[in-house]
Amino acid sequence: MNELITELVSKLGVQDNQAKGGVGLILKLAKDSLGGDFSKLSAALPGASELMAAAPQSGGAAKLLGGLAGALGGQKARGLAGLASLAGGFSKLNLDSGMVSKFVPIVAAFVKSKAGPDIAALLSKALQS
Repeated sequence: MNELITELVSKLGVQDNQAKGGVGLILKLAKDSLGGDFSKLSAALPGASELMAAAPQSGGAAKLLGGLAGALGGQKARGLAGLASLAGGFSKLNLDSGMVSKFVPIVAAFVKSKAGPDIAALLSKALQS
């Protein structure tokens, strides 16, 4: 996972702790979305639990907005709820919410290269649901 953190720092110009926290937030969202299937993702990515521990607790308005969007139902609403939750966490890392859309493809490509297309599909499913 250090390779992923280095790539994020290099490509996006973020600090090491911001990269770790951002990946951790994405992994937390995946864990919440996937339930038991998350174990397949975490097993393929050694160090995932340490990165999730580095993630700030998301909360406040973003969590409320995410909860409301999720309560409205539908896959698209749940996806928006997850993205709202990520945006709140990213702001706690002093990162603009637009960075979410820059982190996700880099993390997804890394997962695909290290864990294969099946595990990458799990992550993609988690981020869309």
